[in-house]
Amino acid sequence: MEVITTHVNSDFDCLGAMIAAKKLYPQAEMVFAGAQERSLRAFFLKSAFYAHNFKRVRDIDLNAVTRLILVDVRQSSRIGPFAAAAERAGVELHIYDHHPLGPGDLRGAIEYVEPVGATVTVFAHLFMERGIVPTPEEATMMMLGLYEDTGSLLFSSTTARDFQAAAFLLSHGANLNTVADFLTQELTTDQVALLNELINTSTILNVNGVNVTLAHASIDHFVGDLAVLAHKLKDMESLDALIIAVRMEDRIFVVGRSRIPEVPMGKILAELGGGGHAYAASATVRDMTLIQVLERCPALLMHHVNPRWKARHLMSVPVKTISDLATIGDVRQVLTRYGVSALPVVTAEGMVVGIITRQVAERAAHHQLSEVSVLEYMTGEFQVVAPDAPAELLKELIVGHNQRFVPVVDKGALVGAITRTDLLRHMVSGVRSAPITQVGTEPATHRGGLKRRHIQRLLRDQLSAEMQDILKQCGEVGDDLQVSLFAVGGFVRDLLLRQDNLDVDIVVEGDGIAFAQEFSRRHGCRVRAHHKFGTAIVIFPQGYKLDVVSARMEYYLEPGALPTVEHSSIKLDLYRRDFTINTLAIALNGKEYGELLDFFGGQRDLHDKVLRVLHNLSFVEDPTRVFRAIRFEQRLGFHLGPHTNSLLRSAVQMGFLDKVGGSRVFNELVIIFKEANPLPALFRMAELDLLQYIHPSLSLDERKRHIFEAASQAVLWYEFQYAHEDLQRWQVYLLCLFADVKYPAIQGICKRLDIPARFQDLFRTQRSRAHQVLRQLARRHGRGNTPKPSELHHLLHPFSAEALLYIMARIGEDEVRRWVSHFVTHLRPVKPLVDGHDLKRLGIPPGPCYKEILDALLTARLNGKVVSFEDEIALINLRFLSSDKMG
Repeated sequence: MEVITTHVNSDFDCLGAMIAAKKLYPQAEMVFAGAQERSLRAFFLKSAFYAHNFKRVRDIDLNAVTRLILVDVRQSSRIGPFAAAAERAGVELHIYDHHPLGPGDLRGAIEYVEPVGATVTVFAHLFMERGIVPTPEEATMMMLGLYEDTGSLLFSSTTARDFQAAAFLLSHGANLNTVADFLTQELTTDQVALLNELINTSTILNVNGVNVTLAHASIDHFVGDLAVLAHKLKDMESLDALIIAVRMEDRIFVVGRSRIPEVPMGKILAELGGGGHAYAASATVRDMTLIQVLERCPALLMHHVNPRWKARHLMSVPVKTISDLATIGDVRQVLTRYGVSALPVVTAEGMVVGIITRQVAERAAHHQLSEVSVLEYMTGEFQVVAPDAPAELLKELIVGHNQRFVPVVDKGALVGAITRTDLLRHMVSGVRSAPITQVGTEPATHRGGLKRRHIQRLLRDQLSAEMQDILKQCGEVGDDLQVSLFAVGGFVRDLLLRQDNLDVDIVVEGDGIAFAQEFSRRHGCRVRAHHKFGTAIVIFPQGYKLDVVSARMEYYLEPGALPTVEHSSIKLDLYRRDFTINTLAIALNGKEYGELLDFFGGQRDLHDKVLRVLHNLSFVEDPTRVFRAIRFEQRLGFHLGPHTNSLLRSAVQMGFLDKVGGSRVFNELVIIFKEANPLPALFRMAELDLLQYIHPSLSLDERKRHIFEAASQAVLWYEFQYAHEDLQRWQVYLLCLFADVKYPAIQGICKRLDIPARFQDLFRTQRSRAHQVLRQLARRHGRGNTPKPSELHHLLHPFSAEALLYIMARIGEDEVRRWVSHFVTHLRPVKPLVDGHDLKRLGIPPGPCYKEILDALLTARLNGKVVSFEDEIALINLRFLSSDKMG
């Protein structure tokens, strides 16, 4: 007798695989070895037709079994009464499974085992190879198993062969409506209560740097579909790895789920007599209590979970060093320049011979020992580690042995360093609301937070297909050049905030200019390189631009000075940035594409809507960050963190903005006034007393606030009317800022801000003339004397659009504002139809009279005296060509 069977507590993959096996073994009987999950029982109740071909165990003579076909299982402990038959001599075993081989597993005379998402997939490919065609009903039952075990093809264990199997089944009539009906089941009251208990008992075990959630519950009666609850809990909490253990009656049911390769659930639960594959496994325990199972889990995890975090993941590179020939004075200079607390002392050959700390160097200098060799006071007793050293060893060295600085050495060469701060950040990051038991060490979150698939989805949702291709092409070039590439800064920040931003900055851990040149050569782009700073701009034929920089670090020789730049790593490159929300990076290389790097808590601050600087001297070293803080605060609706707010106010009060070059302040003001709504940022600047650093005469009283609000309305009105024009709104707002400043002070402001000469006519000449026109219009309005169109044109036509909007903002009377708006919309474009060529054809010799004639024509047209070309010719004949005029 041939029998097809599967594991106890069978699911839809078991059902689909048994139905498929029946196609290969048409004489075999299909028998469930034990109970089925609730969803499968419900399927049989609603679809009794499918159950007719199944036999009960009691209807089978186990001694008569000569061939046993096992599907979705290969462990004798999981096939109930068929275990004895499987191990009996003379019984031929055929095994079809997708679980990896484990110790003690059964071996078959025929085995089809593949590392795919479902056993159904194994059969589907056999069908394709052998030309076997399932009926629509059979295809539907197989699809049920495939969709259940792969989470509708969304689980991380899903493979390309699973998709191919789904396509095959769908092409043969698999009914997806039926699949959806039976896989989408409402939780029962017992399941909801059990899920609530699992949530409340969740504990995070940190094993070798990996978080594994352990949850447990106890119930006196049987509740089915624990796997469904495990998936619910995993998805609700976005867990990487989860084990739930539930006591029901006299047994402990254990279900494990994992999204990551570091936690092989199949191997872990095999230790409890269960099985499965790396991403999903289960076990039924009879000989232990729930407490004993829970107590055993940490040891099992320590044995099987692969360490995630090693020295090479945590170390900082490149490492700043000091020569063994240096003095204590040299040490102090390097420590201050780079803002580090310790330096490895190296020989000319690169060998690390000691460590010198800031504390020791300062104390030595205090005792007048600045000229003494560093060798005299360095620490010569220290430990080094290899790049693959586990985080636990680093913890022991730094915490247990108080070695604050640990060099990372590979084959005698210094390749990195790990400080106490690095380890502290590593240990405290990633903390969740559930209690954490430190079985190993806590992983750093610089590659945590949003999962890679979420970032990839954001890239697909937020970017055009063309821009996505560009980023992937960058990764391909980076792979070929063997350099790491990252999208960084505001592009990443706005991507996570789901705001549009196509200003893409690329950081290269290597030669950024060489990357830009190679990318441009392959893709037909132009490059503008700046060798001094290691930066380049890649310009695409379709207009896109990429800003490419080499990963770098900066230090400031004095407050407010421009930084000195050196090549560095992505971590140190991000550390030089202004605020934590701008320190996020996305890897672009092929294997890492879409991986989010967050070394400094940028995701947390985005979530909390807070701006934080990275170090206490941030506003001292670059005071223009004060303006950027205000800009981001107002644009994003964020707030300054308390400490950052204190540092900003201190930098302002101590006068560090006075040390900043005027052109840098001017550029920051222009950027602020280019914002869609710059007024909140301006009011914030006034609140922080920043305007006095532009010029002491500047202020923002209630009257000027009204001017700015009127200017904002005028700008919106103009941009709506003339969307095709390139209005420089920042010029309008800057004119408003200078509204009450006397002319001599304007000259001082232009000098202080180093305003480019091309803009000085606007802020000096046009502004002064605008004030005269405002007074003239006010007087005419006061006398009830409405100007003629030609008079308005004469007054207003010399002004740029920006100056006209400034005039409109300064006007207090609605009627006068209507005069100006009428000029902008109706009179400004008016020109005579007759031109110089026409005058020449009339026999008028070129000369100054041309301007007189054209001005007369313009005046007549503005005032409605002429309408057509013929009217203008007639006017010329009357006023300039009549006999008395010519005589």
